[in-house]
Amino acid sequence: MINVLSSVWALLLGVVLIMLGNGMHSTLIGLRGGLEGFSAAELAIVASGYFAGFLSGARVTPRMIKRVGHVRVFAALGSFMSAALIALPLLTEPWAWTILRVLVGFCMSGIYVTAESWLNDASTNETRGKVLSAYMIAQTLGIIGAQGLLTLGDASTSALFIGASILVSISFAPILLSVSTVPVTEAARPMPLLQLFKDAPLSTVGIFLLGCVYATQSGMGAVFGSLIGLSANEIAMFVAIMFGGALIFQYPIGWLSDRIDRRKVICSAALIGAVACGLGWMASESNQYWMLMGAAFFAGGVTAPLYALFLAYANDFLSLEDMPAASGGLVMTFGIGAILGPLLAGWAMEQSGAPTFWLVMGVTFVGIAVYAAYRMTRRAAIPADETESYLGVLPTASPATVETAGVWVAEQAEAEAEAAAEEEAAQQAEAESAETKNPS
Repeated sequence: MINVLSSVWALLLGVVLIMLGNGMHSTLIGLRGGLEGFSAAELAIVASGYFAGFLSGARVTPRMIKRVGHVRVFAALGSFMSAALIALPLLTEPWAWTILRVLVGFCMSGIYVTAESWLNDASTNETRGKVLSAYMIAQTLGIIGAQGLLTLGDASTSALFIGASILVSISFAPILLSVSTVPVTEAARPMPLLQLFKDAPLSTVGIFLLGCVYATQSGMGAVFGSLIGLSANEIAMFVAIMFGGALIFQYPIGWLSDRIDRRKVICSAALIGAVACGLGWMASESNQYWMLMGAAFFAGGVTAPLYALFLAYANDFLSLEDMPAASGGLVMTFGIGAILGPLLAGWAMEQSGAPTFWLVMGVTFVGIAVYAAYRMTRRAAIPADETESYLGVLPTASPATVETAGVWVAEQAEAEAEAAAEEEAAQQAEAESAETKNPS
């Protein structure tokens, strides 16, 4: 692992710095929006703007790279994003923030596509799985670390926004100084949603609902904290614990999903999320701080693993040729859910109060669990030794990385199957040879 990291450490450092800046600004939106008197509905539109920009950037960036090259696209998007982050405290109006968030989402998506292209190019078939895992860990640590940086300043000033902009700006240095090749970036055309639903109904419906949950957590978590009167430090802790839970739960859920029916794991994880949301509802009503943090840990902890579970479960039923298009379709479906989730949560919080933040997520988790249980009655389970391996891809990854991860896992499974078949054939030949030499 050390040898693998030594070849991509600069790229990973750049990713951590990007996530520090992006993670800071995402929470700052809720903190500063509350200080400016923005309503929950207004902040929900602002939060959805990021995911609308992210979804469009994922489709447009590969064409931009093809036209002008990786370095120019990377530099241009980085410049626009830094400018947008600085502009946020200068234009404290909901409509302006929505536009800026769309721009930030578009730029972040493009930055991911470009950085991940270089990261993928820097790895080999033997190291790609470890590199992808290290990349996902770097992303999560960056988001968690960003919440700690928020405690160093005051959201009512421009200092934290400027700090986020600086982090994003300097993140380009280790990435641009460490890359020398120009990788090929080609995103597959997403599979039509009807075809995707026909081939992988649970993954299609589940990942749409999960998009609602994830965007509500990341886009409205700070808004919820602000509305119930948490301090800035407590809100930062609340968001950090949600992502910390995802980091801790990723491995055990993935390990379990490779050994039993994935639908049971999906159903169980969603039920854990629903119960956690119920506890979060009670904690926010009764002002129980540590119960609230526990609810955030478990609700956030199952969300990212569920994303990887849906991708892995879809791959179990797809051919190697269909995986890239299906991955693109699932990412798009997730993005649509991510746009709608904060809007629904913001409207509910506006109508019935801040605790409905948990109600929206809880009902969505229940929907995932119920549909997973229903699908268990409609299709027989695949034997565990015939399923594709789980790889902890995060919702923040670009479609290019999701496609790469799915294809890599499938290719590894095929290679292992071929190696096992060759070993069995060799053992059989050896046994036949021994029998010929020593006839009974």
